[in-house]
Amino acid sequence: MGLAKPLGRVVGVLCVAALVTAAGVSASRSGSGADARSKLTLIAPAAAGGGWDLVARESQQSLRANGVVNNVQVVNVPGAGGIIGLGQLGLLEAEPTTMMVTGTVMLGGITRNDSATNLSDMTPIARLAEDFEVLAVPADSPWQTLDDFVADWAEDPGATPVGGGSAGGIDHMVAALLAQEAGIDPAEIQYSAYAGGGELTISLLSTAPGTPGIGISGYNDFRDLLIDGRLRALAVVSPERLEGLDAPTMIEAGYPAVDLVNWRGYVAPPGISEAEQQELIDVVAEMVETQEWRDAVDRNRWEVSYVEGEEFGEFLVTEQARIDVILQDLGLA
Repeated sequence: MGLAKPLGRVVGVLCVAALVTAAGVSASRSGSGADARSKLTLIAPAAAGGGWDLVARESQQSLRANGVVNNVQVVNVPGAGGIIGLGQLGLLEAEPTTMMVTGTVMLGGITRNDSATNLSDMTPIARLAEDFEVLAVPADSPWQTLDDFVADWAEDPGATPVGGGSAGGIDHMVAALLAQEAGIDPAEIQYSAYAGGGELTISLLSTAPGTPGIGISGYNDFRDLLIDGRLRALAVVSPERLEGLDAPTMIEAGYPAVDLVNWRGYVAPPGISEAEQQELIDVVAEMVETQEWRDAVDRNRWEVSYVEGEEFGEFLVTEQARIDVILQDLGLA
């Protein structure tokens, strides 16, 4: 038993070493010449194809195309609603050339997984934009409206699985809020969690027994399939309709209490200096002013909600508290 803690430390160090090696970053350079302008690693704490991955890839393109950073690499570290990535970022203490994408989903993951590491432990860089949730079904689904789905769902919640991202994440919370609004006990719903948007869309299009007939995710996870007609949107969780998408808002559909918004932002490891934090803030501030980033915002139907530094750090604390209350009220924590 006496070897357990030292062994755990070794395993943790090896995990971090693997991450920084894969990212092409030498953690030993921290504080001795490492420069975010010359080499920057962006961690997407989820599988390829999801919302966090999309933010990282769009950032990479914008930073590269405009010479804001010489070398930008994206590393995917999926698992547990982003908590695996968060834990590894925390172990990269004082590493000034790494940032991680984060958002509402991670706040839910922190609570659901009783994470020892919180976003408030990280160095806040910036909140970028808001990404809106869509409830979608296969094109040939018998559910033509959200009320059609809710009617069948209310009859037998356990026999009508709903697909989405990580358990306790925003997709799950939207499903639980909708159930609550419809008079369904959130504890009775069958929620199928997927590691990324790609896995969810494959499942939605599958004819295998027991796969979800409806999915909840960010617009961008469904975008291509919505455009080519293989999926249909029943509703969007946004204040107004999304341009180019023929689907009502939750307010129009009659479920105004379902109003969660999924924001996207960046945090850096703990322990970096104020000057290093400011350098990363400056990098992101330059990025969001590029034409490539503006095009990404339009293309992905994001809503700009930029805040940076300590203001973003304060937001992380209040937002975690808000999400904790929602999860507790819904019986998800």
